[in-house]
Amino acid sequence: MRVLVVEDEPSLREGISDLLRGDGHTVTAVGDGIAGVETGLAETFDLVVLDLMLPRLDGTEVCRRLRAARPGLPILMLTAMGSEDDKVRGLSEGADDYVTKPFSARELLARVRALGRREPVTESLDEVVVEGATIDLARMVVVRGDQRSTLTPREVGIVRWLYQHQDRVVTRAELLEQVFGQRGDLQTRAVDMAIAVLRKKLELDPAKPQLIISVKGAGYAWRLER
Repeated sequence: MRVLVVEDEPSLREGISDLLRGDGHTVTAVGDGIAGVETGLAETFDLVVLDLMLPRLDGTEVCRRLRAARPGLPILMLTAMGSEDDKVRGLSEGADDYVTKPFSARELLARVRALGRREPVTESLDEVVVEGATIDLARMVVVRGDQRSTLTPREVGIVRWLYQHQDRVVTRAELLEQVFGQRGDLQTRAVDMAIAVLRKKLELDPAKPQLIISVKGAGYAWRLER
């Protein structure tokens, strides 16, 4: 499986990664919650091993955001506390299972293998073909004819979120929280600038966008007006 490990303690992160690689898995490891959200939205994984207590964004919030965007993605929560409330909190946000620290290598691998045996949910969004362009989210590129543009992880996250919520308008605040991993001040310029750069890569005519539509006073939508 392709496994995303989100753990802030370097020695434990490396230990879990080595353990999973030794069991035949491909591992990507990051050290904070925002990196966990951005990586989880930008790439395709079969499982996330997610620490509850993380810097910048806690594990339950990371779990909630990943679950909203990728409902079939198995998530294994790690908690150092082990109280019933912590377990319930993680499971209520969408975690499929939990392991209480300290845990044995045998227990972790058993739970990873159990989640890996689950019947997969067809929800992967790796490629969008629209308006003569192929948006390859797995490889993070856009191909239109002979032109090829590279996407950043954040741009992939924007495309995923808009496309998977194309039945409605997505606000700037929602993009800021779900893709940028930021809360508090509504940095509308940061979102607008990111969309402007992304349109140059996606649209035939960025001045007259047909894929990412601006909805005045509300936010953005994926071809909602078409």
